[in-house]
Amino acid sequence: MSYLLKPLHIGALELRNRLVMPPMATAKASPQGEVNQALLDYYAEKSQGGYISLIIIEHSFIHETGKASAGQLSSASDRMIDGLRALAKKIHQNGSKTVLQINHAGSSAGEDIIGTTPVGPSAVVNPRKGGDSLPRELTRPEINQVVQYFQDAARRSKEAGFDGVEIHSAHGYLLNQFFSPLTNRRTDEYGGNVHNRIRIHLEIIEAVRGVVGQDFPVLLRLGACDYREGGVTSEDSLIAAKEFAKAGIDCLDVSGGFSGYQVPGLSGQGYFAPLTEALKRVITIPVILTGGITDSFAAEQLLTEGKADLIGVGRAILADSQWAERAIKSGV
Repeated sequence: MSYLLKPLHIGALELRNRLVMPPMATAKASPQGEVNQALLDYYAEKSQGGYISLIIIEHSFIHETGKASAGQLSSASDRMIDGLRALAKKIHQNGSKTVLQINHAGSSAGEDIIGTTPVGPSAVVNPRKGGDSLPRELTRPEINQVVQYFQDAARRSKEAGFDGVEIHSAHGYLLNQFFSPLTNRRTDEYGGNVHNRIRIHLEIIEAVRGVVGQDFPVLLRLGACDYREGGVTSEDSLIAAKEFAKAGIDCLDVSGGFSGYQVPGLSGQGYFAPLTEALKRVITIPVILTGGITDSFAAEQLLTEGKADLIGVGRAILADSQWAERAIKSGV
């Protein structure tokens, strides 16, 4: 993962090397989750000029039972590889690196989308989704299947020519559901203390490494705090992050848990900075900071202060495709 690990003197010109476009769902894929012209055009526009060092593609569902919404991208079948390859190639032609995010929605999936009862670590209402619809608790053999789904999706990302793969464990989706005591009430080896609640993560990391090898970057997006009573705490994440780094994760992409990526009461430039700063004290792998970053000088300051190793700018780039170009050129 050398392109993320280069020691850099932070300045406007060097910001390009630390700038990440985090995954943001566009709902532009075909009804079956295939890459289409709308998706190609979108990412071609965002990557134009190569001003963003790394573009993390929006979450792709790894199995039909884990589809979060209509128009979501799919990595659930080998027949998706050709389309994903075209997407990676388009971004590479523009000069940026790109990583595919893989995800299972778990109890965040809608029955109207997947055609069956959603699954989760426990039969507990998803607090981000609300309502009174209970998911079905996954059996141990089904947990093994989920691990296999992640492994297969990671293999497809490599075969499609992406520069890495990101495992999604944030925003109230399945792996976040296992991590959070809000939704994980299991009494077996997958529930209880933090180490048990991240057991599935570690199994997935091992399975993914087994199929992509040691030289293919594997990132993990971590919902590092639920910001809800009884949920994941920053202390939980310090324990989990150390285990993920030991297991072979190359980079930690920090966001919210059941709070999502926008947290009531948190504002300003890089509002997840307290989480990334704390995580950087216990792990040596790169950490990506996102959260309300709209100003390039603020991004540079966050890097200079050591709050993170890479800066993720999402909503600003979503609203303005030339944001990164202006940010880089402002210091020329």
